[in-house]
Amino acid sequence: MPQIPRETDVFIAGGGPAGLAAAIACCQKGFRVVVADVCRPPIEKPCGEGLMPDSVAALRRLGVGIPPGECFPFTGARFEGSGVSVEASFPNGYGMGVRRRVLHEALVSRAEAAGAALLWGVRVSGISDQGALVDGSLVRCRWIIGADGENSQIRRWGRLDHITHYARRFGFRKHFRVRPWSGCVEVWWGTAGQVYITPVRPNEICVVLLSRDRHQRIDAALAEFPELRNRIEGAPADAERGAVSASRRLRHVARGGVALIGDSSGSVDAITGEGLCLAFRQAEALALALEAGDLRAYDREHRRLLRRPALMARLMLSMDRFPLIRHRALHAMAAKPAIFSNLLAAHVAERPTAKLVTGGIVPLGLRMMAVR
Repeated sequence: MPQIPRETDVFIAGGGPAGLAAAIACCQKGFRVVVADVCRPPIEKPCGEGLMPDSVAALRRLGVGIPPGECFPFTGARFEGSGVSVEASFPNGYGMGVRRRVLHEALVSRAEAAGAALLWGVRVSGISDQGALVDGSLVRCRWIIGADGENSQIRRWGRLDHITHYARRFGFRKHFRVRPWSGCVEVWWGTAGQVYITPVRPNEICVVLLSRDRHQRIDAALAEFPELRNRIEGAPADAERGAVSASRRLRHVARGGVALIGDSSGSVDAITGEGLCLAFRQAEALALALEAGDLRAYDREHRRLLRRPALMARLMLSMDRFPLIRHRALHAMAAKPAIFSNLLAAHVAERPTAKLVTGGIVPLGLRMMAVR
């Protein structure tokens, strides 16, 4: 049994990527930090396993390194669908495919090195003005951070569960042991949903299906893409795993001495690939707010960080829901690749959010009107 500290500055419920990133960022500011989770590492979760350049940069600022043999760099993104293909490179930097368990192990190692006390296999059973109850013992603290996921108890106990928007889709993931054939993350657009291909190691790819149909599965969806299916057919694969891809917005993510981060604080659809990047950037904003002693600043910055991914999600979900929009958008971007380049640059925070509209969405809409 881990020894439970009697007090700390920052108590974090949840030892997934969001909680560990928050722990590292707070330790960098000189705070004493305790992280508690009922699970034990490495904590696995079905996800796309692709980190865009802004995510890689955020990890670098947190001091987190991934062993070269346990990841795969990629330099851009490619859309396939409606008989066309469009590709663009990132303006700066590179993305990285990395297995979720490898990422979690790296975050655990960095959090330990930063000085955080990590309590695994313990249960957080309540919070109060004094601190958090961990396996019946009170850990006194100044701040309590909820990083306990989509079904957050901290969100409920902290009276932060006023949800202003909620929608969900479903994600399914498999790994295939095959050499990556592209230096891009690929998104194949079909009637069943989107199939994402992310290289995660020199001899392995991650295949993810995102769909509004909870009964859809990867093998069935691949039938719509014979070229893709032929590339991976017969390759050794692990078992398919699924999860809910939720879009959730909260009225506030901080109240009193309680704040939320990661999926507990709201989320955008996994179609954007921005979940982990949001969590890493929220961790940095949270640590700055704690340093200033003002969680209201974190509440404001959290809303600002969500704007760009939320706008991209609305655009991409429109393509998912309406076949005519999808057809015209893909053909418009294939006819004028600069539109896709501008959208990708804004997506990875290399352009201001306003440029996402003026340099991407508006030209895309105008070009779509010319598509038959």
